Amino acid sequence: MEDLRTVDGILDFAIRGEEESVQFYTDLAKKSVRPGMERIFLEFANEERGHKAKLLAVKAGKQLHPAAAKISDLRISDFVVDVTPSPDLDYQGALILAMKKEKAAFALYQQLAELAPEPSLREVLLALAQEEAKHKLRFEIEYDQVVLKDN
Repeated sequence: MEDLRTVDGILDFAIRGEEESVQFYTDLAKKSVRPGMERIFLEFANEERGHKAKLLAVKAGKQLHPAAAKISDLRISDFVVDVTPSPDLDYQGALILAMKKEKAAFALYQQLAELAPEPSLREVLLALAQEEAKHKLRFEIEYDQVVLKDN
């Protein structure tokens, strides 16, 4: 278990979380039986790979730019029921799964930022939280335009 009181411990914890997310979406892609869902899950996995790459860059000493502005929240994920990952998951379920996963990642980065022993790390974690919020917003907009439009 990582020491969440150190910069390296926090970064290692976050990197491991992103690796788990990549594996989660990759596994879902392999199990998917619905047309097009494999591609969608692989796209989600690529989003998580991008987060891991940013964390690795920070660990190597690169500075990330702070988030420019707070990302809007449509709060759609607050009002949809939880979905269980399964091979026959439809697009609506995949979007719900992704929204909730990104919401959890946002909350995690917010909590890690509170633990950060250095202001520079706090800024990096808050920027990554906003990145997760941006991804969640993208999934919420897609849900609104595709799923809610038909209802």
